[in-house]
Amino acid sequence: MSLIEDDLPAHSVQSVLDELGLDGPTHPPKILVLYGSLRERSFSRLLAEECERVLTTFGADVRVFRPNDLPVFDRTQNDHPEVQRLRKLSLWSEAHVWVSPEQHGSMTAAFKNQIDWIPLKDGAVRPTQGRVLSVLEVSGGSQSFNAVNQLRILGRWMRMVTLPNQSSVPKAWQEFGDDDRMRASSYRDRVVDVMEELFRFTILLRGKMDVLTTRHSEQKELRDAGKLKPGLGVSDNE
Repeated sequence: MSLIEDDLPAHSVQSVLDELGLDGPTHPPKILVLYGSLRERSFSRLLAEECERVLTTFGADVRVFRPNDLPVFDRTQNDHPEVQRLRKLSLWSEAHVWVSPEQHGSMTAAFKNQIDWIPLKDGAVRPTQGRVLSVLEVSGGSQSFNAVNQLRILGRWMRMVTLPNQSSVPKAWQEFGDDDRMRASSYRDRVVDVMEELFRFTILLRGKMDVLTTRHSEQKELRDAGKLKPGLGVSDNE
């Protein structure tokens, strides 16, 4: 049985820089992967791990966040270790991969809970602003795009650069073998397409986000108040 890493394009940080005709940072792209299930055998987790394998093969530094110990969002547990870990990973990252199951035509509560714990503003810090984002979904039935469409709305709201390509894997229980690896198919090829797009765009845009995301209104607020207002649920002391 072929594995996803057996048939990948030979991308690296330097090869992408060369293809783009750019000089830029050469450290491994820092990519955070979030998935939306708490089940022991979760197809969104299995797909997230396949994304991790592809990106790691390209040369990225990838962290997959396990959401099982994250508390339900209530605006009060900002000091919870898993909340702090999630926020620090988002600040560390240059790009995100979001993978959600589709449940009742929507992303899952387990996925949305993670996003709710990442504030749009934490004082003057933006934990997601300017990060590159790829969105994927799995479903138990026929192919659908409800979850990825919702993820796109979330990405825009979180001020992320959400990429055009996406992946929707239908009947996910058929697409993964007993070894928990994704079977060869056009769906698997599409996953590789999405990850190579993320890898390239992350290299293209990193080091430029401070210029691209500087906003007139925020600069005015800094001049007038000396600081940016914290987001909802974030205290002035954080």
